[in-house]
Amino acid sequence: MHSYPHPLIAREGWPFIAAAVGGAAIAAWLVGFAWSLPFWIVALFVLQFFRDPAREIPGDAGSVLSPADGRIVAIQSAHDPWLDRNALKISVFMNVFNVHSNRSPVDGEVRARWYNPGSFVNADLDKASTENERNALHIRTAAGQDVTCVQVAGLIARRILCYVEAGATLARGQRYGFIRFGSRVDLYLPADVRVRVTIGDKVRATSTILAVLP
Repeated sequence: MHSYPHPLIAREGWPFIAAAVGGAAIAAWLVGFAWSLPFWIVALFVLQFFRDPAREIPGDAGSVLSPADGRIVAIQSAHDPWLDRNALKISVFMNVFNVHSNRSPVDGEVRARWYNPGSFVNADLDKASTENERNALHIRTAAGQDVTCVQVAGLIARRILCYVEAGATLARGQRYGFIRFGSRVDLYLPADVRVRVTIGDKVRATSTILAVLP
């Protein structure tokens, strides 16, 4: 089990949760609990959005783990624009009810990080990969295989957070970033990986093996 300093609620959510609970408490004091119920529902929604559970880490060093909770929306041969190579692309779409902390899909060294500003079209659409705000990591495994992991902002996501830079070492399942309020993560993998998921599958960050490296 990978332990985090905040295993239940992501620290990114603390100010939002405090504001939501504070607003609900003020509303209850001013107008009574019954009238303040919508404010408490909003506070519960904010609380569930920022949950950040620890997860069991399956497989071995050749297993590519899901970097996010969500649904598989793309599995296709693609050009990796970050490393200028042919690759196999797997995309995970996160809606507002998914856990939104992002975890490393493989063990390896971060060789480069890129940030591109962009628009905020629906992250469920494939054009989000090229048009939306995004942050990409190039991770190289000990066996020399290259994985590109791209955080993509969504329709209402307005903040991509990434806590690692080039030179950092990541372990499978390690928390490295967060995207607020709906988003997508694209993985560009070696073209000859063995895929373990299909379009429409629901996956969980760290817990689900997406593919096996050759």
